[in-house]
Order: sequence, then structure tokens, then C-alpha cells
Amino acid sequence: MDFVRFYSEKELAKLTSARAGEEKLGAAVKTVSNWEELKNTQSKYVLLGIPEDIGVRANHGKPSTRDAWVTGLQSFCNIQNNHLTHAENLIVLGEIDCKTQMEQAEKISEEEPHYYEKLGELVSQIDDKVSETIKRIVQANKIPIIIGGGHNNSFGNLKGASHAIGKGMNCVNFDAHTDFRALEHRHSGNGFSYAFEDGYLDKYSIFGVHRNYTSKAVFETMDAHPKRIQYSVFEDIAISEKISFSKALQNADAFINTQSEYFGIELDLDAIENIGSSAITPSGFTLTEARKFLTHFSRKENCKYIHICEGAPKFSTNSGQLGKAISYLISDCIAS
Repeated sequence: MDFVRFYSEKELAKLTSARAGEEKLGAAVKTVSNWEELKNTQSKYVLLGIPEDIGVRANHGKPSTRDAWVTGLQSFCNIQNNHLTHAENLIVLGEIDCKTQMEQAEKISEEEPHYYEKLGELVSQIDDKVSETIKRIVQANKIPIIIGGGHNNSFGNLKGASHAIGKGMNCVNFDAHTDFRALEHRHSGNGFSYAFEDGYLDKYSIFGVHRNYTSKAVFETMDAHPKRIQYSVFEDIAISEKISFSKALQNADAFINTQSEYFGIELDLDAIENIGSSAITPSGFTLTEARKFLTHFSRKENCKYIHICEGAPKFSTNSGQLGKAISYLISDCIAS
């Protein structure tokens, strides 16, 4: 069963503001209408949206991540097409169809005794759609750049990529949080712990976790698996400067062994200071540092997918700035 709504060039044109004497990426990037067509393209990267926020709500969070995909895509479509932006490297695939689950989520009353568990059931349904889609893209020898939705989608990304390559994946996560919570109902806070438990996640590196928002239990769980889980603390990098940003990058790189092992990249926008996200932070890395992180890892040959998540236009003082942030990150991947 196909879970993707393929975008057309006409749809991208509607998001693109034409200007005399210029060509924007929305007019230069290609689209496809089916999977066979995708396999026959020369482009390396595939842009995919996940317009949902059920995972965030199931984790007691605030909705809005459903809108990050279109917000980011519109900004991306209006980047200039030139010899440095490399439009030829990208296919805009479309979005995973989350409409049914989103509609069902709206019908569940917050007064319902098992409200969060019922949302978790819908998250599991989206997991299936995400994993099957990512598997198809990776099997087509492409690298998906996935935008939008909560960090619950890390599970589907890892499951799909693992099925495509036939073994568990390594992963590096640029995040203020570990999303390694207990194995309860599915939500945005336990995508990695479920993937770890189910064998889709082999080695896991968290870059810049915040000490204030990581529980004692999670630290103890991570420390109990030193051969499979490694982390750096944001305050050690940015505040006390016990370790440099570049050294933390090198440590994460060495741990997940990017030279020899397949891996995925996860980038949670709530790790970036004052960026509109589901858990917006007043203290975090800069967007430029996030771009350095993503550029460092996305250029590695063994990278199998890239996920930019938790963007929430509703909580941004300027949704255009959030869109620009996402578009910078996408363009860094395809230019690398």
C-alpha cells in the first residue's frame, strides 16, 4: 500500500514567488509521480514531509509540528537556483498521508481516561507508514531528507532504513533531549528507546543533551550501555567549555563509526536557541552550529537518512524565520 502523496511541479510553483531575472529552487527541482520514476532519477536526495503532531501530543506536548513541512518547503522553494545550491541533487517527493490519523486524533477527548494511550495507537499507525516509505527510498539508493512531525518519527526512520540495509542502524541525534524514555505507549519521547529495544538502533550518540531536562533514570539507562550509547552535554560544550564543539563532533563521529557503518542523522529544532519548536528553548546551540553539525555528518558516504523535526510555526515569533532555518538545513545537505 502506498502511503505517500506525490507532489507535482505545479504544486511547487504555487509555493514559489517568481521574480524577473531570477530562478528559484521551486522552479528548478524535480518531482516524480511514482516509485519507478524515482529509481530512474540521478538525484541523490529525496525531500519528504510528515505533517503530523500526534506524537508530540501523546508526549503531553503542544501541537503545531504538523505545519513545519509546508512552512519549510515554501522557504526552500524560494531559495535562489545557482551553481552553489545544486537543485539537480534533489527530488521533492511529497508527503506521508497522515490525514486519517490526524482526523481520528481530533475526535479523542482530552477527558478520555486513556487519552494518551489512544494517541499512541495512532502514532504506531504512522510508524508503519514512515518505515515503509523510508525503506522504499533507501532501497532506491536515495537519501531521504525528512521534514516535520514529532521526534516519534525517528522510530519509523530507523526501522525503515534498517529493513532496507538488512541490519540495525547507528544514529547521531542533535537534540536537547534523548527521547529515550520508557517503553510505554508510543510518543515523541521514546522513538529511540523503542528502536533500541527492537534492534533497529545499534549505536546511539546524542549531541548536546541538556542536563536540566534529562532525568536521572535516563542518564542511568544510557550509562548502563557504554558500548552502544554515547552522549555529550550541552553545558559542557557551550557553557563551561570542557569540550569544544569540534571535538564533540569528532567524538560522536568516532562512536557511530561513520567511516564503516551505516547511520542516520536526527536534528531536533528544539536544540537551537529561540527557534519555533514544540519545546522552544531560550538557551541552545545557534543555527550556524546546527548547520555545521548537519554538514559534517550529511557529507559522509554511509549516511542513509536525515530527519529535521519538531519545528512548530505556531510557537515561532516569525514563522518565516522558522521556514528559513529549515530551508538552510535542507540546502546544506544537498550542497554538501
